[in-house]
Amino acid sequence: MMIKPKIEKALNKQANGELNAFYSYLSMSAYFESLYMPGCAHWFKVQSNEEFNHAMKLNEYLIARGGKVVLTALEAPKTQWKSFLSIFEEAYEQELNVSAQINDLMDLARSEHDHATEIMLQWFVTEQVEEEDTANSNVERLKLIKNYTEGIVAFDRELGQRK
Repeated sequence: MMIKPKIEKALNKQANGELNAFYSYLSMSAYFESLYMPGCAHWFKVQSNEEFNHAMKLNEYLIARGGKVVLTALEAPKTQWKSFLSIFEEAYEQELNVSAQINDLMDLARSEHDHATEIMLQWFVTEQVEEEDTANSNVERLKLIKNYTEGIVAFDRELGQRK
């Protein structure tokens, strides 16, 4: 069965949103590289790769359902932030927005009686619980650390361990 046009359009929008998140996290990684914070840079590079993979998962699903992948231009990401905390707060906000978008997609799939898309999106719903939790944890830990240099160095070292 071919995918419904309304679902196809919404999934393309989400896939392109995931690519914009990929680009944003890649910029955050580069920012931390410029500050000699290799652990934070690594963490955001891994996050960037995850977002890219999310876009590919959506694109592969579209193709499998007989849909067409429509790529759009990427937005230029930010390249400067006022603090370590602000960059992690932005990442957390980005994850909250993605969760809301995924929930909207799930609602659309249900209203269109598209059970296959609903099942596929369940993976994203579960993934976003983890994404939000991790991003929020980073924010809350940085709030505790504040500008304590040894704490920031330890935080950077820990984030560098991400697989």
